[in-house]
Amino acid sequence: MSTNEASGTTSTFGVAGMTCAHCVGSVTGELGRLEGVTSVDVELVAGGVSRVTVQSTSAVGADEIASAVDEAGYEVAELAS
Repeated sequence: MSTNEASGTTSTFGVAGMTCAHCVGSVTGELGRLEGVTSVDVELVAGGVSRVTVQSTSAVGADEIASAVDEAGYEVAELAS
């Protein structure tokens, strides 16, 4: 999901497989390297699907996000409603 705000774009998605602070650091680091990303916030759900929110100056493509998450060793997943 993405929203446009005056200060940029916010995207929220799920990431499966994270279990600890090191996992959060890996995902945050990879996403933070994407062009335009200004912040990454992770709500860790150990062993489940964690909620990741990325703020950026412009829209970041879903493929770019999935690639960065994959590079960290995890996968994008559906968030529970």
